[in-house]
Amino acid sequence: MAEAEAQWPRQVAAQLDPIWDGLRIDAEATARDEPALASFLHATVLAHDTLEHALAYHLSQKLGSESITGLSLRQTIDQAVHGEADIGQQVRADLSAVFDRDPACTSYLEPFLYFKGFQALQAHRVAHWLWANNRRAMALYLQSRTSEVYGVDIHPAAKIGRGIMIDHATSVVVGETAVIEDEVSLLHGVTLGGTGKETGDRHPKVRRGALIGANSTILGNIEIGRCSRVGAGSVVLRDVPANTTVAGVPAKVVGTAGCDHPALSMDQRFWEDPRV
Repeated sequence: MAEAEAQWPRQVAAQLDPIWDGLRIDAEATARDEPALASFLHATVLAHDTLEHALAYHLSQKLGSESITGLSLRQTIDQAVHGEADIGQQVRADLSAVFDRDPACTSYLEPFLYFKGFQALQAHRVAHWLWANNRRAMALYLQSRTSEVYGVDIHPAAKIGRGIMIDHATSVVVGETAVIEDEVSLLHGVTLGGTGKETGDRHPKVRRGALIGANSTILGNIEIGRCSRVGAGSVVLRDVPANTTVAGVPAKVVGTAGCDHPALSMDQRFWEDPRV
């Protein structure tokens, strides 16, 4: 009886975790279809009882090195995800964001295993927890290692909300005092940087629902307004009003955002063309 009661919370948790459940189902199906991947899928997904444990294992295998083994790094990641319960909810929201917004993504398993934007973001969440808990040396090590492995450089102090998609992710740079609110989408080559050697609060604040196009550069302590869009290749040096689209070098307002939630629609066109 006592053993059954001890198992009950885990059973309920599984029923209330559709993302983890779906991820495991996809892993089982893939293992059947591709036997060569079965051992990899078992070690990475199927051997674990929670999404948090699987993530800690997977990130530690990706980011472990001769300097810090995967086992040591896994212990650090476990400390973070158990020390901050919200990390698990952020991970699930990020997986949902990629699945919902990326037409190339057909399951939760794909970003979890293969998408470096998702993985680099989760590594940042661990580094941010370390930074907030005065473990700055380890946070900076994890930032450096993440940059080496994924080509994504996010300062551990940067504040990032949930439901974020970093598509492709190569060469994304996010500075120390940057803020990215919930439900933001950004593509490869985006820089949220400073304008020089100023100190203090010096990096952009990207408000909820904004869409930041590929290779755009946003510099200084400026605000990218709620549900706005920044066109690909733009250089933004001034505040962007909410629900607008800016583009160019330097960026200027070129119209409205085109829809209520551009980060969700991922529509980067400036106008509707019946020929497109």
